[in-house]
Amino acid sequence: MSRSRTATLAALALVAGASGTALAVVPGDAGVTAVPCTVDYKVQNDWGSGFTASVTVTNNSAAKSSWAVKWSYAGSQKVTNGWNAKITQSGTAVTAANESYNGTLATGGSASFGFQGTYSGSNALPTTFTLDGVTCNVDGGGPTDPGPTDPGTPGTRVDNPYAGAKVYVNPEWSAKAAAEPGGTRVSNQPTGVWLDRIAAINGANGSMGLRAHLDEALKQKGSGELVVQLVIYNLPGRDCAALASNGELGPTEIDKYKTQYIDPIKAILGDSKYAGLRIVNTIEIDSLPNLVTNTGGRVTATPQCDVMKANGNYQKGVGYALNKLGDVPNVYNYIDAGHHGWIGWDDNFAPSAALFKEAATTEGATVNDVHGFITNTANYSALKENNFTINDSVAGKSVRESKWVDWNRYVDELSFAQAFRNQLVTTGFNSGIGMLIDTSRNGWGGSARPTGPGALTTVDTYVDGGRYDRRINTGNWCNQAGAGLGERPKASPAAGIDAYVWMKPPGESDGSSSAIPNDEGKGFDRMCDPTYTGNPRNGNNLSGALPNAPVSGRWFSAQFQQLMQNAYPPLP
Repeated sequence: MSRSRTATLAALALVAGASGTALAVVPGDAGVTAVPCTVDYKVQNDWGSGFTASVTVTNNSAAKSSWAVKWSYAGSQKVTNGWNAKITQSGTAVTAANESYNGTLATGGSASFGFQGTYSGSNALPTTFTLDGVTCNVDGGGPTDPGPTDPGTPGTRVDNPYAGAKVYVNPEWSAKAAAEPGGTRVSNQPTGVWLDRIAAINGANGSMGLRAHLDEALKQKGSGELVVQLVIYNLPGRDCAALASNGELGPTEIDKYKTQYIDPIKAILGDSKYAGLRIVNTIEIDSLPNLVTNTGGRVTATPQCDVMKANGNYQKGVGYALNKLGDVPNVYNYIDAGHHGWIGWDDNFAPSAALFKEAATTEGATVNDVHGFITNTANYSALKENNFTINDSVAGKSVRESKWVDWNRYVDELSFAQAFRNQLVTTGFNSGIGMLIDTSRNGWGGSARPTGPGALTTVDTYVDGGRYDRRINTGNWCNQAGAGLGERPKASPAAGIDAYVWMKPPGESDGSSSAIPNDEGKGFDRMCDPTYTGNPRNGNNLSGALPNAPVSGRWFSAQFQQLMQNAYPPLP
């Protein structure tokens, strides 16, 4: 696998024939104006008879409202399907034209798309690309493309930390899962280790601390490669729109976050003893998107989120974490990017990416401290809806007009993650960033799983009858009834996706169904009460939560049993 995180680095060493968003040409060099566009074509996966590829085009000429990239193959390559562009092929000639949502291409702006193809014989890279008929300079590469970020010797930085590696199995979670009837079917799966308060660093209430987990990871590693997944989750004023996961730090306690939380974690991760581990950090879930969707004059706004937007401590905290943890050579930071049912709407999509860029370039952080993003963390959005698409219409109405989709641009997590990755690159993140998708609870299997599209009576019967996600509303997030385990963790499952992960350990509660006193600062959120009739953030619907749930993070046996029962793919 070679996504081309090296392409930008290579561009800095070249004057002519370089590509990427930055050309290393001295000021005043005529070469700047002589390159009207650049194309980065990368083969991501190649299995001998087929391949997936990603293409990023950068426009260095006048701004465009539509675009088309063309190239020709020298061999038998045939494009079979694509995403984020309308791709057609005639003989060896291929044309990729913009979709309706990504036609704007500013001067200096980039657009990315991907596709899958077949071939026989060799899979030679195209040598000439045009943008609207103008020839572009090219940076091509594939699985043999060398570079310092490709998988190499143990301890070297890699493009995808999950590729060729085992992933750490938390023995504490594994023991709880194995103790459940039928739980041994999944108890060997890797899950995230949540550092959700300062005490968790050293171990709270008899639980393993960070060093204990890393020591255990060294044992599991053996002579191969191993990924350890950590959730960095303790921002000041945490989860300003969800009381169940409020944290221990007040809105203004940014200094405490830095010195008593991030700095001790950085000191442990930086210990040379652990230099051979690949450490993946999920950075502050459910934080930054709140500043886009739950502030200001929106009906979804909360006073707590307005406070956090005003004081900037979410951005400062995320930036500080990225900067400090990103200094450790074997750390890979993935920022939490919500999910399609949160920021998939047009007025949330680009603003969220812009806010992530702001956070990633404050407190000394740069985009180079960001290895990628993770979506659907601890959420339930279906990975792929196969029975309808955003382009379908029924009785003259678009699927976007259905009550379920509600004008969202995306209907599932995979399409959202791939599209949002492109938006992030356009916003200024490195072109090689990868996405993670949490599939721990989004399987939606069992007897309620539709086997085909819904009735064509109305757009609502069509969508509701065919959708796998059986929630009442995509805004429902707490202990959802009917949910099941999703795709098992795996590396490189789709274009632009580094891995499917179980970052949220299945069986750990999202929040209590009623108020339960605790010493962790976690409040009672009515969204975890099955009798609650909702608020604007879930369209004033029932919460869909399971009853009798414990405080967030505590073991919830009934939920774990349901997740196994409704797993998709089904458990053996």
